[in-house]
Amino acid sequence: NAGASDPAALPYLAPYAGVTMGEYFRDNSRHALIVYDDLSKHAVAYREMSLILRRPPGREAYPGDVFYLHSRLLERASKLSDELGAGSLTALPNIETQAGEVSAYIPTNVISITDGQIFLEKDLYNSGIRPAIKVCLS
Repeated sequence: NAGASDPAALPYLAPYAGVTMGEYFRDNSRHALIVYDDLSKHAVAYREMSLILRRPPGREAYPGDVFYLHSRLLERASKLSDELGAGSLTALPNIETQAGEVSAYIPTNVISITDGQIFLEKDLYNSGIRPAIKVCLS
């Protein structure tokens, strides 16, 4: 588990280590689930490394290929055919939004890659509604 105080390379690499372990089980006819908690922090780590390496920043100072980075990572989840062992790897990416802003750069990128979304609302949770799913956005 990579934390905020770790060097940027650790939270950047952690999702790749996790998905590689999941692929091992998928490729050996098993079923695996990977939960990315969270891809917004992964993007921040990637941005930090890219700025240190003097790569040109794009929108919100993220590198221009951050969408490609996340799509490549999420597309590693798959269901294999029976001929290949019928294993599967399911990905559940989490994104933390700032003040519930789902139209920010990283959330919109991940939303466009995934098949569906479940939006959780802090105010619903605090009022005792659980699960705190914001139905109008989900």
